[in-house]
Amino acid sequence: MPGNHPPVPVSAGAASDVGRVRTANQDAWCITSQVFAVADGMGGHPAGDRASRIAVEALARIDDGSVTVADVHRALATANRSMIDESRGLDSPRGMGTTVAGIAAVEVDGAEHWAVFNIGDSRVYQWQRGTLAQISVDHSEVQEMIDAGRWDASEAAVYPRRHVITRSLGSPRAGAADTWLLPRSADQLFLICSDGLTGELDDLTIAACLAGPGDPTELAQHLVDEAVAAGGRDNVTAVVVRTAAAASPQRLQEDQA
Repeated sequence: MPGNHPPVPVSAGAASDVGRVRTANQDAWCITSQVFAVADGMGGHPAGDRASRIAVEALARIDDGSVTVADVHRALATANRSMIDESRGLDSPRGMGTTVAGIAAVEVDGAEHWAVFNIGDSRVYQWQRGTLAQISVDHSEVQEMIDAGRWDASEAAVYPRRHVITRSLGSPRAGAADTWLLPRSADQLFLICSDGLTGELDDLTIAACLAGPGDPTELAQHLVDEAVAAGGRDNVTAVVVRTAAAASPQRLQEDQA
């Protein structure tokens, strides 16, 4: 039954940098008690910074009591409509757009889960028991080539159009976010990031950073610093979310004493 177990404690931190090339930071992020997300305003579109803020602000507003997967989808649909409405006043046929990725603490059938979601090529990774796994799947031309078996990762890394995305918010054809449900447990660590980070750092470097010491804010800052040092050709944003370590039997006995 719901409520039989206390929620797993969560801590989170974020860092963001304009990078070495861009003149403005069009990334945005949110951290609430239940929702953690990164949005990357599309650089080729006007008001990319406004688009990314609309996305994270819509997600932050659902942090009110019990959050469901449907709440996440409704928030993103609301953000998409807001972007379309605002873009009508822009002097550009391209309108505004943003990618978005994140996790939300939800309850499913009385059990705690993470709802992982994304639109575009911002990503969600999980680091657990020494292994880094990308949970989200990019909506991009290069990912379609990989899925079709036409390219491997090394070929994809040098594809000239590797940053061209196939789905984003800000379009009547945006479509729904992809979502995955993961059980929520102790000793989990998630990284949510814009492609300015993954465009500079490979998985081995990301894993090494997440394996290092520090709280979520320090880990996020370390990742952003590494991406900027590696080139910083785009805005870079990272949100790191950690669930508390499981208490040992001895600690439980002490707490109950």
